[in-house]
Amino acid sequence: MQIIRANLLSAPTSSLYNRPMTEPVIHSDPEIQGGVTVFVGTRVPVKNLFDYLEAGDSLDEFLDDFPSVSREQAVAALELAQKALREYANSAR
Repeated sequence: MQIIRANLLSAPTSSLYNRPMTEPVIHSDPEIQGGVTVFVGTRVPVKNLFDYLEAGDSLDEFLDDFPSVSREQAVAALELAQKALREYANSAR
């Protein structure tokens, strides 16, 4: 099982609560959804969040449709994605 934590090394803070997150945010486990990356404690694929946003839906709509995902988890996942994109852009220089 692969767990990705949002902490001082991976996501500086959760902007929602303005404090470091130390709880696992997302993970991948072959026993859950065939290894698709999901929000910890749920069977909700992280891809669903990005699909909703890409379609123009709001974060609140996503959270309403997937109540097992907390706002803190969703925001942390977006912050992790933002950090990964920044690192990718910086490595391309």
